[in-house]
Amino acid sequence: MTTSTTQKLLQLRDDLWQTRLDTPFPGLTTHAYLWRGPRGNVLFYSPATEADFDAIEALGGISAQYLSHLDEAGPNLSRIAERFGSRLHAPAAEAEAITRHAAIDVALGYERYVDDNGVEVLPTPGHSDGSTSYLVTGAADERYLFTGDTMFLTREGTWSTFLPPGRGSAAELRNSVALLGTVSPDLVISSAFGGDTAWAVVDDDRWARCVAQALSTVPA
Repeated sequence: MTTSTTQKLLQLRDDLWQTRLDTPFPGLTTHAYLWRGPRGNVLFYSPATEADFDAIEALGGISAQYLSHLDEAGPNLSRIAERFGSRLHAPAAEAEAITRHAAIDVALGYERYVDDNGVEVLPTPGHSDGSTSYLVTGAADERYLFTGDTMFLTREGTWSTFLPPGRGSAAELRNSVALLGTVSPDLVISSAFGGDTAWAVVDDDRWARCVAQALSTVPA
């Protein structure tokens, strides 16, 4: 499908848009993603500024926001809730860091389930204690997998993991990447990324290779 721009957001699919590029730290780039779900618009991850708020409003606003882990928390969380009246879904294990910026409306534990918004919650701890991935069925029955920072695209176009010093668990990260290898996505979207894009189109064979690449980067 040919991508196009709609109200300054990059449209990836009929029901999926990417916000503008944010660079919260040198060498770290990220986007947020707006998905038109069965019960309203869902925002995955979090933009760093209000720059895209009007464009998001033009697309119907936000009913729910999902964070993959504490690194996505910041002052903009409360601004999003105030502007759109959205409910924040975020890992309970990281509530102390996240609630410095906004209240968590739906605290996510370590249970795998599909919620009322059509979002499958996939607990993937390792990069951080509460890291969580999400899987949805989008337009044309494509499955979109949001991996957060559990595994991400590098500058070389390969998939990698990162275990921050003094945080997380290599054993949990290995298990979480292996779990992601058991799902069959069509479009995979990380939070942070190192190259030109945070997303990749995959089939089962390519996804197996991506998972193998990521597993090879988990510390021993």
